[in-house]
Parts: sequence; C-alpha cells; structure tokens
Amino acid sequence: MTAARKGAVDAQAQQGDPAAVEDVVALLMRQHGQIHTLFDEVRAAEGQERTDAFRRLVHLLAVHETAEEEVVHPSARTAFEGGSDVVEDRLAEEKAAKEKLSMLEEMDTADPRFMPALLSLRDAVLVHARSEERYEFALLRRTTSPARLALMAKAVRAAEATAPTHPHPGVESATANLTLGPLAAVADRARDAIRRTMDDGD
Repeated sequence: MTAARKGAVDAQAQQGDPAAVEDVVALLMRQHGQIHTLFDEVRAAEGQERTDAFRRLVHLLAVHETAEEEVVHPSARTAFEGGSDVVEDRLAEEKAAKEKLSMLEEMDTADPRFMPALLSLRDAVLVHARSEERYEFALLRRTTSPARLALMAKAVRAAEATAPTHPHPGVESATANLTLGPLAAVADRARDAIRRTMDDGD
C-alpha cells in the first residue's frame, strides 16, 4: 500500500467510516458463528430445505477458507514469531475438513450416510475455528496495523459477494442445485475477488 493510500485509509478510520475500521478478525469470527448456525439448520431441515441449507453451508465454507488461505495465512506467517508453524497446523486442519466436505458434496442429502458425515465435518470445522481464534487471529490482530486489517476485511467482503444467495432460475432439482456451486468453483471466484481487492489496496 502506498503512503498516500495508507494515509487515506487511516483518515477514514479516524472519521468513523465503518468499511475502513472493520477488523478482518471480527469479520471472520462472525463467519464462524454463521457456519455454526448453518450446520444446525442443515441438521434440523428435511428434504429440499436441507439441500438448500447445505448448499448455503458449502458456499460459506468455500468463501471462508479461501479468504483465510489468501488473506490471513500469508500475513500470519510473518506477523508474529512462530507464525509459519501456526499456519501449517491450520492448513492441515483445513485439508482434512475439505476432504470431508468433498465426500459430502457427492452425496444426496437424503442419503442415510449424509448426517453422520455432516456431524463429522461439523466437529472438525468447529475445532479448527477455535484453534484459529486462539492461535492465529488474536496474534494477527495484535501485530497488524488497523489499515492493513481494514484492507483484509474488504477483501473478505469481496469474496463473500461472489456466492449466489438464490438458486438460478430454471434450476429445480436438488442435485442440480448442489452442482451449481461446487466447492472448487466457489473458491475460484472468491480467490479472484480477493486478489483484485488486495492488488488495488497495495
């Protein structure tokens, strides 16, 4: 980020601009809460409602993990002592969770195997989230400037905007709905949006 750009962001923060002062850590922790809620919604729903809730969960998980990989982890590696080790541990957790999620994507939500697999994924994701908050997010917030945290939050919001909030017109079946936004495709869109935002801010 240029000195002029940093000064502009700092000035916005001092003037109370919500977009400028939003902390990427707070934003990602809020997403953790939304993910927890979506797991509960999938568990409680049936039929098409379960499929729709699971689709929302897949999108949010894809956006969230991509944002962490592209925005948080690279900064955390150098922001504090032992950062690389902390990031490697989180990446291992994310890899295990993605493997579980990929298996779920192949299942019909009415499959008897779906719910046990979902609960296994939920446990892995929640443990991962707690580890991030304790070992990575807190230290990143302490060692990173407010201007940088604001730019990182802006990039995460750009990634959030890539996920569709409504099924596409003409798509009726549960299977079609699930394949409309698979994990890899959502992650690619989120990654592009994040990189554009970070490049503009530097």
